[in-house]
Amino acid sequence: MTNSFVKGITLVEVVLVIVVLGIIFSIALPEFAKMRERQVLKSGVEEIISSVNKARSRTLASINSFSYGVHFESDKVIIFKGTSFSSGDANNETVNIVAPASISPINLSGGASDIYFNRLSGAPNITGNVVISTTNFTKTITISATGIASVN
Repeated sequence: MTNSFVKGITLVEVVLVIVVLGIIFSIALPEFAKMRERQVLKSGVEEIISSVNKARSRTLASINSFSYGVHFESDKVIIFKGTSFSSGDANNETVNIVAPASISPINLSGGASDIYFNRLSGAPNITGNVVISTTNFTKTITISATGIASVN
């Protein structure tokens, strides 16, 4: 009888440990998913700001005597050479935004999805903002009249 009593306690202990672990995982897993989502959003924001700054810097440096700009799509930003975006240009530099982050809406002046910079001043041809979001989080990146990109 003592042997079966010990086996019964061991089984109860194992079941109790499994239940406790299940509760811990059910609480912890959603938090880890949100943490990952925050990191993906932060990375996307950094990629967008970096792309805008790179296009502006290249323009001010007058690299190859061109202006440079940024084209926005829902899942990527593309740095382009010149004052108009051409999807087939071999000089385009694509920066992909990692899912679940996406860019939407694109609120640039006149409903545009492209912005390019003036070679002398670094000022953009248009201003506005782009919104990058995940399921639970959103950030707005504003491009000012000076060409500086900032996060709100």
